[in-house]
Amino acid sequence: MVAEYTLSAPLRDEDVEQLEIGDSVYLSGAAFTCRSRLHRYVFDEDHELPFSTNVRNMLIHTGPIVILKDGQWKLVSFMPTSSIRFEKWGARSVEEWGLKLICGKTTMGSRTIEMMKQKRCVHVSPRSVSPNLWVDAIRIEGVHLFDELGSIEAAWHLRLDRLGPFVVDIDCHGRNLFDGINRSVDENRKKALAELGISSCFGYTKLY
Repeated sequence: MVAEYTLSAPLRDEDVEQLEIGDSVYLSGAAFTCRSRLHRYVFDEDHELPFSTNVRNMLIHTGPIVILKDGQWKLVSFMPTSSIRFEKWGARSVEEWGLKLICGKTTMGSRTIEMMKQKRCVHVSPRSVSPNLWVDAIRIEGVHLFDELGSIEAAWHLRLDRLGPFVVDIDCHGRNLFDGINRSVDENRKKALAELGISSCFGYTKLY
């Protein structure tokens, strides 16, 4: 049975251990944004992360559109991006930054999932096709590395007020919602091809 939770950072082990794949969650409290350039800056180029993640242990894979208006940062657009793009650094980010929750789209790979099991961390994806509708639930608290990485890739500090809903697609026991979905899709595909008399070796037309 699908359950619904509201989580508030800083998250504890017991907050995420109760979650199972398919559950709905809303997010409150302190979070920060991270894309590929910040990962490279810290893990490949050996810079220190210029802020503590002790109370800000929710990471959102997104590059928000933010403008400066009347001396205040204003969020214009918010859309989580595909987390699998950051698999190279996923396990290290969970371990070294003490993450308890990663928010993005799609999924993450086996190395990150194994570290999430060890460190008690979950991954969530938007249930909505348009999280831009949620901008009123997000307040910009500040930004780090704006000059070094640029607006999209900088580490934005966010204050969330029941942002969501999100679906838990990787829980801290290593279960992955997409594994079951992919198996179901593959089984349905095989049945459809058989009913239509199409070879299982069928592939898409190559244009180049």
